Amino acid sequence: MSTSSPHRLTSSPIRFDHALAPEHCGSLLALAHEANFDAGARLFNQGGHADRFWVVRSGSVGMDVHVPGRQAAVVETAGPGELVGWSWLFRPYTWHFGAEAMTPVRTDEFDAAAVRALMDSDPALTSAMWQWVGQVLAHRLVSARVRLLDLYAPHGSGSLI
Repeated sequence: MSTSSPHRLTSSPIRFDHALAPEHCGSLLALAHEANFDAGARLFNQGGHADRFWVVRSGSVGMDVHVPGRQAAVVETAGPGELVGWSWLFRPYTWHFGAEAMTPVRTDEFDAAAVRALMDSDPALTSAMWQWVGQVLAHRLVSARVRLLDLYAPHGSGSLI
């Protein structure tokens, strides 16, 4: 199941530039640096220390979950403008999923401690970030449920109808 339709990539409310006001995007981007990944490169592994996050500029990143005795299951795909990594916002700052570049990927990479410090100094940014990450989490929970049912449940179990 691919969640990266052309419509989603241009109008998704979970996109960085659609979810946050221009001044918040600017404040955050001032902390970013470009990070590029070759197809197949791991951005992070489930259980590792979450000290950064990314917003995809181009390409796609698959978020996966470890499945004992099987290959990791990709539960969501992030494309341009979308957040990769939310565990940096929640103690104990441990990745709940893994992530791998599915194609060559260009990203804006953010140091989590610097962003948390910026959030501490700007209540409006803090509110906007929590709303954005909350929207991303809600979307990803539904996507993960449907994807896991598609992979492991009897045919038709993943239907939302």
